[in-house]
Amino acid sequence: MNNTGKLLTALGTGAVAGAIFGVLFAPDKGSETRKKINGQGKKMVDDVQGKFRKGREKFNDLKEDLVQTMKEKVEEFT
Repeated sequence: MNNTGKLLTALGTGAVAGAIFGVLFAPDKGSETRKKINGQGKKMVDDVQGKFRKGREKFNDLKEDLVQTMKEKVEEFT
């Protein structure tokens, strides 16, 4: 894993841990705390899925650009 990947993993882990500890130490009833944890978990899953989706789209765009560039270069040399 490269440094950027490690940094993103560390930031994500820190954000999750911070959110969990923030909710756990809040002065709410247990049922409210569980609802908050559940809601935060769903929000984080949605955020991560959205980021992966965007990353996949960027990767596919880059791949298409690379394929097109390679085809153009091959045509130049033939």
